[in-house]
Amino acid sequence: MTEDPVELGVQLLARLEHAELSLAELIDRLEMITTHPATTRAILDTAETRGIIERDGDTVRPTSGQFLSFESDVITKTGEFDCRRCGTTISTGYFMQLPAGEHGPFGSTCIRKVTGRD
Repeated sequence: MTEDPVELGVQLLARLEHAELSLAELIDRLEMITTHPATTRAILDTAETRGIIERDGDTVRPTSGQFLSFESDVITKTGEFDCRRCGTTISTGYFMQLPAGEHGPFGSTCIRKVTGRD
C-alpha cells in the first residue's frame, strides 16, 4: 500500500489525545510523517478544513475525539527497529494502524508521547 502522507498526517491528528498543543508541538508530531513544509501545510489545512483541529494563532486544539485504542489500533512487533520519533534502537516496536496505513515503529515511551497519553 502506498501511504498518502497528507491523509496519514490528518488521521494521526484525528487521534491525538491532547486538549491543546502549540503549533511547534504539533509540527513535531507531523515530522514523523514528513519534513517537507508544503506537505506539513497541506496536512494542517486539510485537518482544519475537515474540522479535526482548530487553530488559534500558535495554539492547536484537536476536536475529533477519535482516540487511538491501544487494544485494537496499535500492534506490537518484535525485531530490530529504530524508533521513528527518537531514533533509539528498540526490540519491540509499536505501530499505529490507521486507515491510510501503518505508522511506526515507536518505542513504548514514544508511542505514548505521540498519541498524547503522556
